[in-house]
Amino acid sequence: MSLHDELVARDRKSLWHPYSNSLASNPLFAVRSAEGRTITLHDGRQLIDGMASWWSAIHGYNHPTLNQAITAQAEKMAHVMFGGLTHEPAITLAEKLVSLTPEPLQRVFLADSGSVSVEVALKMAKQYWVAKGKPQKANMLAFHAGYHGDTWGAMGVCDPDNGMHKLFSGSQGGNIFAAAPPALDSEKDINTQYLAELEQQIQSNHQHLAAVIIEPVVQGAGGMRVYDPAYLSALRSLCDQYDLLLIADEIATGFGRTGRWFACNHANISPDIMCLGKALTGGYMTLAATLCTNAIADTISHSEAGVLMHGPTFMGNPLACAVANASLELLMENQWQQQVSDISHQLLTELSPLKNHTSVSDVRVFGAIGVVELKEPVDMEHIQPLIVDQGVWLRPFGKLLYTMPPYTIESCELTTITDCMKFVCDAVSN
Repeated sequence: MSLHDELVARDRKSLWHPYSNSLASNPLFAVRSAEGRTITLHDGRQLIDGMASWWSAIHGYNHPTLNQAITAQAEKMAHVMFGGLTHEPAITLAEKLVSLTPEPLQRVFLADSGSVSVEVALKMAKQYWVAKGKPQKANMLAFHAGYHGDTWGAMGVCDPDNGMHKLFSGSQGGNIFAAAPPALDSEKDINTQYLAELEQQIQSNHQHLAAVIIEPVVQGAGGMRVYDPAYLSALRSLCDQYDLLLIADEIATGFGRTGRWFACNHANISPDIMCLGKALTGGYMTLAATLCTNAIADTISHSEAGVLMHGPTFMGNPLACAVANASLELLMENQWQQQVSDISHQLLTELSPLKNHTSVSDVRVFGAIGVVELKEPVDMEHIQPLIVDQGVWLRPFGKLLYTMPPYTIESCELTTITDCMKFVCDAVSN
């Protein structure tokens, strides 16, 4: 038995992977190392990474600047509790995030992961209204095709009918779900009927709603849908009109993925609360942030509770904060806007012909996101090994074959990815 197969066999006995069963039926590949945009398996095969490790490794792997940031911080301290103590990496990171995000966002709560940052955002919204003497404003309005994470509260604002957490729908009653914003179509005007129906839903329920939570412009894991920023702008106005907080989940879209620092920038709006994660540390360590306005933070702080009721053990981890600071500096040095623009143009050029493929129902590109929506769901047990055989790492789900590569990807590497996507389209049609 090869070392690769031995590792996979050992894994099968004790580990349980995300969104997989424990019956050894899901394809599994043992990684030996990763460098740049290349993942090397223990059997020697090399794969060009089209997923940026679930959209986080925007600078690629084993980057010397990020390596040095962690090494230097580890020599000082790897971790210290954040209750009653503070440190320079966290302070610097908070300052950077405040300077990058829309101006009203002034307060930063550092969390462990994207899902936890959503939990914090929901708590902030509910505590805010309790502090305002309106505890009945406790529910959320979310959107179909939306996805906000896998923890309990986050699941409660994910699509309840067609999302990954349908199994748990009904266990968190009270939240309201609006239809997903209409998909982006440059040839069509804004759907005023949709906006009228959304306003009616908000008007009918606003007295019991604390906030509206949405993924700005791009709905990610719930369907990789893109919608016109004008809907986000209209939603901001509706929240103001009906006295609701607006939570922007920028975990997937933040830090340049859509061609702007944050997807909210496409609509020139600021949310009351913003969730960040994934690319925050360049894919090196788990870290997330929930930002809010001073008005929210001060209102909660002057309430009877007097504190925000959340405190992760590894909140503000110095290693994670240090590498996040280095990642943000790299983004600014690397002219990420041009990188994302080049990726977007190439994806559009190389994927658009697939619109006419017999197995394809839609192709969409937005920023450094390329999506091929198939007519039928992908059989992962069959397709995943074929993708690996092409020297590429992609992770389709449902009917969606997509890529969100590192910003540092070379043109020839991206062509290898898009060629693989064409190969998959052919494979599923045979």
